Amino acid sequence: MATANAFSASGDSKGTVNLPESLFGIEPNSHAVWEAVVNFQANRRQGTVKTKTRAEISRSNSKPWRQKGTGRARAGTWRSPLWVGGGTMHGPQPRDYKYKLPKKVKRLALKSALSDRAANGRVAILESLDLPEIKTKHVQSLLDRMELGHSKVLLLVKDLDEKVALSTRNIPNMIAMPAREANTYTVVAADWIVVTKDALAALEEVFA
Repeated sequence: MATANAFSASGDSKGTVNLPESLFGIEPNSHAVWEAVVNFQANRRQGTVKTKTRAEISRSNSKPWRQKGTGRARAGTWRSPLWVGGGTMHGPQPRDYKYKLPKKVKRLALKSALSDRAANGRVAILESLDLPEIKTKHVQSLLDRMELGHSKVLLLVKDLDEKVALSTRNIPNMIAMPAREANTYTVVAADWIVVTKDALAALEEVFA
């Protein structure tokens, strides 16, 4: 049975809790994780790199000089790729790198990543996250009490309200997101996964 350290809303330790076996207790599939990470990175690529071909160069397309008699090499256009300022041959053009991964593979990858973090004792369950006001210091002090102040933390909450979003965005090693939007890439990129109790229920409801 996979377990995790439990903490109160103020960051005090409250022992351990059992984690859902369907999410945190499977045998990790490293290939599925690799596929999900590559897919996530590919889908984020803009693909806007562009070079101009000889048809797009703003130069005259007339013949620079006559074919014979000048002593120079033959030339047919000012836009030649052989010349400085000419077009580019076989250069990159805008393209879409996005592709879909089967839903079962994505879920297997996420469960594998979560199970790996749980197996290494890198999952923490937070009783609740009720911030009195929008202030980064409140979240940072909570992490310090949990001894996670210098770790890369992924915080999963049920609903990402304004208080949580604005209070966490200035913490350089922390990402906060709704549990239903959890993905393999962010789980793999984090050292610790901190999940609130209600977010754990939402996570199990969506992905289990």
